[in-house]
Amino acid sequence: MRAQPPSPPRWADAGLVSGEAVELDVRVARLGSRVLALLIDAVIQLVLFLVLGAVLAMVALALLGDVLDAALAGALQIVLLVLVLLGYPVTMERFAGGRTVGKLAVGLRVVRADGGPVGVGQSLTRALVGVAVEWPGLVLPLLSWVAGVTVMLTDPRGRRLGDLVAGTLVVHSRGAAHWRPLPPAPPPLLAWATTLDLTRFDDGLALAARQYLDRLPQLAEPDRFLLGRALWAEVAAVTSPPPPWAAPDSVYLSAVLAERGRRAALRMGRTRAVTAALWPELVPASAAVPPHAVAPAALRPAAPVDGRLRSAVPDAGPDPVRR
Repeated sequence: MRAQPPSPPRWADAGLVSGEAVELDVRVARLGSRVLALLIDAVIQLVLFLVLGAVLAMVALALLGDVLDAALAGALQIVLLVLVLLGYPVTMERFAGGRTVGKLAVGLRVVRADGGPVGVGQSLTRALVGVAVEWPGLVLPLLSWVAGVTVMLTDPRGRRLGDLVAGTLVVHSRGAAHWRPLPPAPPPLLAWATTLDLTRFDDGLALAARQYLDRLPQLAEPDRFLLGRALWAEVAAVTSPPPPWAAPDSVYLSAVLAERGRRAALRMGRTRAVTAALWPELVPASAAVPPHAVAPAALRPAAPVDGRLRSAVPDAGPDPVRR
């Protein structure tokens, strides 16, 4: 399928391009999200250091009780600290797809500058630079912190010193969903839409139609026409009656989706009304549904009633509550 070249979205600022020369919709991680992930990882590393330190102390006392002194204990603590500061991020990024626990919680991922998976050497380089000059910053802590923040704020892709040295990039693994409002059904199709039998119109087909309408401005002809015709053929096969007049396929899809959403809102309103009547304490006052908002609309039969076919739409009236 061919697409018109739309203007690059503002949220796709990672500059990553696939092998087919298509720009990927990926956002880079900025200072705020990365600091939040760093705080979570710092807490986890502190817990690991305390737990492993206690275990190491018990083992050292049991094995080296006679020769253990302050110098050896200090050396063991330094080794443990280096293992936690370096081993934790490298191990997590190796086995969790470029993510630590903090990055998993925030929705971030470390990748190569070209978008590929990060390697062990790159993770180790990032960790070494981070420990030395960024966090905790063993070399000139205050000055290195200011330099690291300045680099992240000025780099177009939000990279820190460790990323620049290792050739990596931190991106958001959760895409930004931007849905356009669903076009309303044209007035001439409103009466026809209320007669539709939507019992076989499943969620998968509805999602396909919704995504087609959302991406409609980006599709080029003749693919836009062919895809719309194919989707409408699938929808028309599971709905009835047929539309009363000729219109573009996208207009039919909009009318069907709008009617499906209207009926879903009615069902939700009825459910809330029943819940409010039976269990008032479960429904907050702000969610109270006025009686007129849940009144069912008068629906005409989905097909002519000729003795063989019966309408799939029940008569208008309040739904009975089974006790």
